[in-house]
Amino acid sequence: MEMKIKVFKSGSAPSTMGSSLSGYLDNVTYQDLINALGEPTFDEPSGDGKTQMEWVIEFKGNLYTLYDWKTYDRGYTENELTRWNIGSKVNAFDFIGEMEAIINDKRKGI
Repeated sequence: MEMKIKVFKSGSAPSTMGSSLSGYLDNVTYQDLINALGEPTFDEPSGDGKTQMEWVIEFKGNLYTLYDWKTYDRGYTENELTRWNIGSKVNAFDFIGEMEAIINDKRKGI
């Protein structure tokens, strides 16, 4: 399956300023995200500690962020978190469907 998304590395990530919560990715582990997307774009806690990691992703010309929110605990995020926040400036419905398909394919070894 050809990926229809682009995951940015930290040095090349565009600004996501002005984005806000637009949905959730449920029943997904940190390891699922690593398998599907690779390492997070930002792999350090935010300045205020509200996120431990964040992926910046382009899909259909729009930017999305996928992040933990207020876990305040990297161990919890990596080992127990199964609900990830999605931020964007647009509706995340199609993005959620695409992410679920990518993750399910990775789980099946496709």
